Amino acid sequence: MQPPILDQVRTALVEKRDGFRQWLSQTPSDRKTEKLGPGREEAVTAHLEHLEESIALAEAGDLGRCIVCHGTVDSARLMVDYTAMVCLEHLSAEEASRLEREIELAQVVQQALLPGEVPNIPGVEIAAFTRPAQFVGGDYFDFLTFSTGDLAWAVGDVAGHGVAAGLQMAGIQALCRAVIPTQASPAEAVDQLHRLFVHNSRYTTFVTLFLGAYTPSTQTLTYCNAGHNPPMVLPADRRSTVRWLNPTGAAIGLLEDGAFSDVKVRLAAGDLLIMYTDGVVEANSDGRGMFGPGRLVEAVTPLRGGSPGEVVRAITRALEDFVGQKAFADDVTVVAFRVT
Repeated sequence: MQPPILDQVRTALVEKRDGFRQWLSQTPSDRKTEKLGPGREEAVTAHLEHLEESIALAEAGDLGRCIVCHGTVDSARLMVDYTAMVCLEHLSAEEASRLEREIELAQVVQQALLPGEVPNIPGVEIAAFTRPAQFVGGDYFDFLTFSTGDLAWAVGDVAGHGVAAGLQMAGIQALCRAVIPTQASPAEAVDQLHRLFVHNSRYTTFVTLFLGAYTPSTQTLTYCNAGHNPPMVLPADRRSTVRWLNPTGAAIGLLEDGAFSDVKVRLAAGDLLIMYTDGVVEANSDGRGMFGPGRLVEAVTPLRGGSPGEVVRAITRALEDFVGQKAFADDVTVVAFRVT
C-alpha cells in the first residue's frame, strides 16, 4: 500500500464520518425518521463505529492488510471497498466472481452520462422538471427498464447541493444505469446499489432514492422508497384522498446494513403519481416557513385528471409565488406520471 493511496482513502473516510456526525447532530427528528424509513438511528451509530475502526486502521497503516497472508490488498480494490481485508488470490471462486462484477459496475460510475429523454410509452404520460440551486445540483431522475421489461424510473437526491453533490449524483446515475437493468424489482436494485455504495471511499454522503416499476398490463406500481420524500398519488376519483408512498428502507449509504422492501400499488386510469425532491417541500418563504406537503397538495388537487405537464407547471408556479424574489435554496425536481 503506497502512503498517498492510504492518505487518500483516510481523507475520504474522515469526510464521510464527519458528514454523518453532522447529520446526526443537526437534523430534526422528523427528518431523521423520514430518511431512516423503517431503520433505527442506532444503526447509523453502528455505521459510524465501523468508519472509526477503518480510520484507525488507516492511521496505523493497517487498512487493506490481508488477514490471510498479511500482504497488502490491491489499492484500486481498496478504493472500491475500503473494508477489503483479503487478497484476490485468497478469495473463493464465488467471492472473486462477485467482486469482479462489482468492480466492473464501479468503473461504470466513472463514465456517467446525463439522463436520457422522457420516454414515450403507450398508456402513460410523463413530465419532468428540474432546477439546480447552483450551476449544478444533486437531484437526479432517470427512466430505465428492469430485467422483467417493466418501466423503471428513479428520483433521487444527494445530501447537499452544488458541485460536490452534482459529481456524486453523476456517479449514482451511472450506477443506476448499470444495476437497474440487471435486477427484477426495485428492492433488489436498491439493495445492490447500497452494497456498492456504502463502503466505497469515493462516496462521502448518503443518497435518498425512490425507485418504481410500472407494469402496464395490470396498472401496478411496485416501488422501493429509500429514505426519499414520500411521493403522492392523486386519484382521479374525487371521492378518494391523496395517498403518500412512505419510505420502505433507509437512504442509500446511511446504515451499515440496509434492508429494503417493495410495496405494490394498483393505479386507475387518470391517477397521478407525483415525485419530487426535498427542495420542493422545504422551499422557504420569509414569514411563512416552508412550502410543505400541504401546499403541494393544494397546488395539484384542482388538476385531478389533468396532464402531467399541467401538474408540473402548477407546482413550479406555486413554488415561485411562494418564495417570491428569493432564489431556490436547494435543488428542485418534480416528475409527474399519469395512467391514461
